[in-house]
Amino acid sequence: MTHLDAPLTQRDVVVIGAGQAGLSAAHFLRKGGLEPGVDLEVLDANPTPGGAWSHRWDALTLGDAHGIHDLPDFPLGQPDSSEPAREVVKRYYGAYEQHEGLRVQRPWRVTEVEDSGHGPLLVHATDGDARRDYLADALISATGTWDRPYVPHYPGRFAGQQLHTRDFRAPEDFRGKRVLVVGGGTSAVQFLLLLEQHDVATVWTTRRPPQWIDRTVDRQWGIEVERRVASKTRAGLTAGSVVSNTGLPRRPEYDAAIARGTLVSRGRIARLTEHGVDFADGSHEEVDVILWATGFRASLGHLTPLKLREPGGGLLVAKDDVSLVKEPRLFVVGYGPSASTLGATRAGRRAARGALRLVNDRAVA
Repeated sequence: MTHLDAPLTQRDVVVIGAGQAGLSAAHFLRKGGLEPGVDLEVLDANPTPGGAWSHRWDALTLGDAHGIHDLPDFPLGQPDSSEPAREVVKRYYGAYEQHEGLRVQRPWRVTEVEDSGHGPLLVHATDGDARRDYLADALISATGTWDRPYVPHYPGRFAGQQLHTRDFRAPEDFRGKRVLVVGGGTSAVQFLLLLEQHDVATVWTTRRPPQWIDRTVDRQWGIEVERRVASKTRAGLTAGSVVSNTGLPRRPEYDAAIARGTLVSRGRIARLTEHGVDFADGSHEEVDVILWATGFRASLGHLTPLKLREPGGGLLVAKDDVSLVKEPRLFVVGYGPSASTLGATRAGRRAARGALRLVNDRAVA
């Protein structure tokens, strides 16, 4: 049902999200003949370009980031590696939107997608009190994970400060405090090293021993990770945590931090206490802050009305890794194996081709 005060706009394709995957899909749709603002609409919930990168903390420099893959036909070049990654990506994505003439609509958050009952999908979007409804022959969902931070449940109650990766701003905020960093992935490792550099006392906890791997992070490694994740999403399962699929590739600075004791996990949390945590080995630590570097889950709440979830918790994705078996009008990019920046570009191309086929078939009919 449309909102009573919302205009109803017809588009051939609506793209939700203007991160790497959404911009890549929009590029290939435009190359396929769709005109932004006429046949194609790109909606983004963020107030500025940059996708999830626009929320990263100041101290995460481009050199510390895991690499930013070029957008299609628009090389990033060689920006200053000491500049905050957030600012580099905001500038780069913004320039791309202008170069492509994508006319991204922001900050418009898609709240629901449902079947209109007569062919197109009905897309509800909001910007504060304002509302818009779209009828779309095809929909590409590129909403990523940033909107769904994951915090595991533990018994007990901690009375101190708690925050998640997405809430982190600067290491200086924790001077004079003792910080428990929770999580076994790269973000946790980066936080521990960053806090150490600013003389912040830390304790590291992981559910299982850190999954260090001795191998080069190259294209072949990326392909293997994507295949591992694809085997899950093609079965309708959730992709799992990033580190469960990638492991923690060793670096010389990590080895040095292990030797110093900074990157040595205390093991699993048994319960939270008012001023600290009890560990599974029976030990206890007093801390002032808990930083949950425990990852994110796919942001798919807007698709709930379509009832696409499988018993395994995920979406049943076809072999192209973007088409949904239960809903041929919908494509997901930046989901499962295309969650990496390299995979997102390829997924954007495949989703655009699929969406264009739907649009062309409808035109012929």
